Amino acid sequence: MGATKFPFHSRVSVRFRDVDAMGHVNNAVYFTYMEVARGEMFKDLLSIKTPQDLPFVVGEACCRYHSPARFGETLLVGLGVSRFGNKSFDLVYQIDGQDGRLVATGHTAMIMYDYEAEKTVPVPPEFRRRIETRQEGWEG
Repeated sequence: MGATKFPFHSRVSVRFRDVDAMGHVNNAVYFTYMEVARGEMFKDLLSIKTPQDLPFVVGEACCRYHSPARFGETLLVGLGVSRFGNKSFDLVYQIDGQDGRLVATGHTAMIMYDYEAEKTVPVPPEFRRRIETRQEGWEG
């Protein structure tokens, strides 16, 4: 399944600073690409105005590398929520090169969090409903 099959998409341009001495995107930078796509998704879906408005934290992040990306390339990051728990949800990602090849896949476990109370909280029903409505018919 290509990144275009995911319910949310973001385009990311590979910058000069993203490339390591071997001429390809450094492994750590893919987490930034996932973060950018995640931020755009929730900015759109939840009308987030500032980072302080995000109601969750990252509990775990994984990335599997399939082929190198290079400077000047535009990547497509597809993402969607694959699971809801009581206080958490999982996001899955696919990053494709501009030629359609699979570049990387990833996963983040997101934990709902109340910053004022400094504790985890249940996933709000309205939050879950908005995501499920947007992802209707998609299975991660």
